[in-house]
Amino acid sequence: MIDANDMKPGITFKDKGSIFIVLSASHSHQGRGQATVKIKVKDLISGSITMKTISGGGKFEKAHIDKTNVIFSYDDGDNYIFMDEETFEQVPINKSKLEWEMNFIVDGSKVMLISHEGKNIGIQLKPQATLMVTDTEPAVAGNTASGKALKRAMTENGLEIQVPLFIKNNDYVIVSTEDGSYVSRQKKG
Repeated sequence: MIDANDMKPGITFKDKGSIFIVLSASHSHQGRGQATVKIKVKDLISGSITMKTISGGGKFEKAHIDKTNVIFSYDDGDNYIFMDEETFEQVPINKSKLEWEMNFIVDGSKVMLISHEGKNIGIQLKPQATLMVTDTEPAVAGNTASGKALKRAMTENGLEIQVPLFIKNNDYVIVSTEDGSYVSRQKKG
């Protein structure tokens, strides 16, 4: 059993017939009252992301999941196909389960395949992904008047992000896979 106070990113647990992975957790304690834990979780069966608030004494059953290193190969129309790095086996995953994740995956991307009781239920991304900017406007003098020196940019996967003015087309940027925000420019070399 997992105590609510032990919730942290990466923990997997079962609740109401589903399997969840914790994306973020914050603990709070108000005066004499019982501590609460607010967690952002992803349902590994449906793919939905929700916020849950748990009282400090809550307990959950640990979900035992298996993780396998795989490489993204191709899109076959209904599924995304990944290849197991050890066995070279082709692993299909339904497109509906990976809508958010595919914003950060390009050909040859390495990710972790998550399975539970022999059934493939999704993938786990690294915290950050490197993507190429394919479309952005050039910086214009005076754009910094608002105090936010950002502009719109489109990545190679079609993810729209806000980037600093110095980013140009064909630059590589590092993006957070949790919220899709710009982190930094990829160093050359």
